[in-house]
Amino acid sequence: MSAAAPGTSKAAHSDVAAKKKKGPGALATAYLVIYNVVMTAGWLVIAVGLVRAYLARGSYHGLYYSIEKPLKFFQTGALLEILHCAVGIVPSSVVLTGFQVMSRVFLTWAVTHSVREVQSEDSVLLFVTAWTVTEIIRYSFYTFSLLNHLPYLIKWARYTFFFVLYPMGVTGELLTIYAALPYVQKTGLYSVTLPNKYNFSFDYYTFLILIMISYIPLFPQLYFHMIRQRKKVLGHVEDYSKVE
Repeated sequence: MSAAAPGTSKAAHSDVAAKKKKGPGALATAYLVIYNVVMTAGWLVIAVGLVRAYLARGSYHGLYYSIEKPLKFFQTGALLEILHCAVGIVPSSVVLTGFQVMSRVFLTWAVTHSVREVQSEDSVLLFVTAWTVTEIIRYSFYTFSLLNHLPYLIKWARYTFFFVLYPMGVTGELLTIYAALPYVQKTGLYSVTLPNKYNFSFDYYTFLILIMISYIPLFPQLYFHMIRQRKKVLGHVEDYSKVE
């Protein structure tokens, strides 16, 4: 057997690595650009709707009703992100993306939509505001990244605003779920009691409590992950600025 020429193995490995790092094809990139532009525009519509409603009413109470339909539409539209990861056009974890997207879709439909009594709660406006600012920045970040023209300001905002927006959003989400508990318990919403032909029971009230408890281990992991990402992406820039 003839020996491989020196460097051949390394070259082959480099080719494989290059293919792995290669982004989506031209068609997939065009689709993702359109998707992210539409989502950015959608969340901008929500932001404008909030501001206009506040200026018209002179109060922040009940602003949810002014953006209810676009919020449901565009937050549900984020389900496509799970598909993007599953088919491989976006190199992100399907599990992590699925958890993040489904948690918001769940809060949008299974809590805020289903328990109408909580829709006027200030906590709803808290998480809606946090989501809106986060998503405008996030989808803008993805759009410009795909176009290879990412402004530093958007990159900085992506890895800086979360310091406030993450705790703000989580606080609003938890308070909204907590506010829904009495109504869920009173009405038995989505609960299944025995006896029934399937011999199955489900207590939605208890399920919501478990959801709230799950925030305890999960939120710190996501929060500190973003801190590590910020250090990785912006750390060298900030260190250079200090030297300057």
